[in-house]
Amino acid sequence: MGFHRRLVPSGFDRGASAALCVLSAAAAALGAVPAVAAPHDDTRAEVDRLYEAAEQATEAYNKADERADSLRGQVTDAQDRIARQQERINTMRESLGSLAGAQYRSGGLDPSLALLFSDDPDDYLDKASALDRITARQAGELDELQSAMRELAQERAEAAGKLAELERSRKAVGTHKRTVEKKLARARQLLNLLPSAERAAYDRASRSGRSDLPDLTGVAAPSGRAAAAVAAARSALGKPYVWGATGPTGFDCSGLMQWSYAQAGVSLPRTSQAQRYAGRQVPLSQAQPGDLVAYRSDASHVGMYMGNGQVIHAPYPGAPVRYDPVGMMPVSSVTRV
Repeated sequence: MGFHRRLVPSGFDRGASAALCVLSAAAAALGAVPAVAAPHDDTRAEVDRLYEAAEQATEAYNKADERADSLRGQVTDAQDRIARQQERINTMRESLGSLAGAQYRSGGLDPSLALLFSDDPDDYLDKASALDRITARQAGELDELQSAMRELAQERAEAAGKLAELERSRKAVGTHKRTVEKKLARARQLLNLLPSAERAAYDRASRSGRSDLPDLTGVAAPSGRAAAAVAAARSALGKPYVWGATGPTGFDCSGLMQWSYAQAGVSLPRTSQAQRYAGRQVPLSQAQPGDLVAYRSDASHVGMYMGNGQVIHAPYPGAPVRYDPVGMMPVSSVTRV
């Protein structure tokens, strides 16, 4: 995601540290302001934690959203099946109603048929054996349909319950997202306490577009679809990081990967955790352009390897899609789609 404590420092860490050290040294030499390296380190560490938490929340939100969409489809399908079954039951009742009418005209409605039209179908099924004026075939058909309707009603209730649970989960993730955003705002306030020149240097180092193309001479993707995905990701350079977005005007980390491969005709899962299993895993030393590089032990961030030690990714809120070193944070897996 960008600012993270890691064994191999990112381009941002190197740039920000260098800028701050130069400015602090110059200020100290001129006697203008004292060096404040420790507060700067504390600020970077706090922003580091906040950005990591924000991205984990985003991926959790994406997962809940994907599951909710799936359940909505299941509920709709179940409702359609229930409606069709109900129509069949209604048709059968109409047929049996003709028999009831005939009995009425011939001298009255048999109590067993009156039971058929009871508002309590379970009561009818419990006493179906008493319907000696209805054929065993008709009773069996109605029993079968009624049983199917109960099963579908139960399925609908279960799916609706799951959907409600996931909606609550999504709201909880949204609440967490807002909490993180508030923390980010406080971190921004802390940065704003720095002298204007140091703050400007910090912003340039940490949130620059980095849309300049690194040296990828001689680098080629291993397949046509990987090449198409690489070209798509490259076309997104400079686009903003947007919570939960899958393009084309903004992206989160996994949204960029999903969109890029969609341009190559390949459907990827929505989350970085699922994307790490969307193909064959290979060692980092064998990474090729188009491979998906998942970060951290929980795979909460993902980028696309572009060659020569560079990835393209959507880093974090406020930063555009850009290149960064593949070792910007701990790599958990490399996946060839």
